[in-house]
Amino acid sequence: MDENEKKHSEKYDEIKTYLDNDDQIKFRKNYLDMHFYDQSNFYLSLSKDERLKLYTILKPNEMGDMFDTIEDDLPKIPELLDEMDVKYASEMLNYMYDDNAADVLEHMDKSHVDQFLSEMPKNDANNLRGLLHYDTETAGGIMTTDYVQFDQNLTAGEAIKLLRKMAETAETIYYLYILDENEDLVGVMSLRDLILQKSKTILKTVMNTDLITVNVDDEQAEVAQVFRDYEFLACPVVDHSNKLVGIVTVDDVIEVIDDEAQQDYSGLAGVDVDESINDNAFKAASKRLPWLITLLLLSMITATLVNKYENLLAQASILAVFISTITGTAGNAGTQSLAVAVRRLATDEIDRSDFFKLLGKELLTGVLTGVVTGLSIFVIVGIWKNNFVLGLVIGLAMCAAITVANVAGSFIPMLMSRLGFDPAVASGPFISTLSDLTSVLIYFSIAGIFLQYFVGT
Repeated sequence: MDENEKKHSEKYDEIKTYLDNDDQIKFRKNYLDMHFYDQSNFYLSLSKDERLKLYTILKPNEMGDMFDTIEDDLPKIPELLDEMDVKYASEMLNYMYDDNAADVLEHMDKSHVDQFLSEMPKNDANNLRGLLHYDTETAGGIMTTDYVQFDQNLTAGEAIKLLRKMAETAETIYYLYILDENEDLVGVMSLRDLILQKSKTILKTVMNTDLITVNVDDEQAEVAQVFRDYEFLACPVVDHSNKLVGIVTVDDVIEVIDDEAQQDYSGLAGVDVDESINDNAFKAASKRLPWLITLLLLSMITATLVNKYENLLAQASILAVFISTITGTAGNAGTQSLAVAVRRLATDEIDRSDFFKLLGKELLTGVLTGVVTGLSIFVIVGIWKNNFVLGLVIGLAMCAAITVANVAGSFIPMLMSRLGFDPAVASGPFISTLSDLTSVLIYFSIAGIFLQYFVGT
């Protein structure tokens, strides 16, 4: 345990003592002085009885501030809201930022959601219903409606006065969005730009009209790419009529990047890498088995192919020694190529016009790595077995297998992307199994050609 963890642990123990002893004054003082993230960790460490006591001490708005930092995909979310009084939970959700409240409600049964929303003011409930309508992995699904907007005809002085009133409920005030008389988004200003203006300056004369926006239906990965390219703290979300419907903030984009990375890792590994530590062995096995069974069936094709060359192996049993060496190396090469391709696709580095150019590059890369690896194994086998013809067979097979695996590892994810599928589905185990199949075919085909030259030598 490092120094920070030790300090937090001691602090949690101290605050828990105040809670257990019903010392509400000291509890509130110490608990509310903590960062919201630390508050949430303390809250999640409590038993149900302790949490029920907590709800009598903290106000709904204080719980809402803390709940804004809790991961919305936490399995305990429905349980936590169910144990609260409905009115208390509704008030807490109403104090949360709209996007975070919507994320929490997504994990609840519809009947519970309707129950919570019925306790809220009508406008706030309608805002949340609107957010719940969007696909969770689109700009609409991760945006918030807590933002600052001004009419373009306001003066800087008027805008600053309004900003003081609006800042309390807005999720971010770093960017201010400017609308025309039709409520179309026509400009944006940073907070810094606003406070540097003279009081009587009209906003439309100084606002930035070079707008970068995302559409409400854009995929969340595309939104994250916009943030990466332009280094935004927030980005406006518009509908198909160019009406401003919300903003995406950088904290949500960080979560998107984390989610996308987990999906890519899961695809590359053929397993859910976000598997909960609380999952028992049976649940964990049930998540991993589908891919393993699928790959097992695919590997049976390879086994069938090896069986087809049974006579060849009977004449030259030495060939069996190098099957795993060739298939393993080719599989590693294919996985390397796959990882690079998936990364390029995730960061939009691959354009449609680059498709064949990149395939050509991967082909050349495969040939170069294959030749070097093939020459290495040719020398090793030739000296080890005192049979350079056998070494040549192994070397040629290695070179060809690596080249094919390299191209396949790049081609398959790019093809899947162009067809509209997630390229990460072309997982590492799948590419390795495919490489095994092609490698065995290449290996025994070459061995069959040279059989007479190394058998018995």
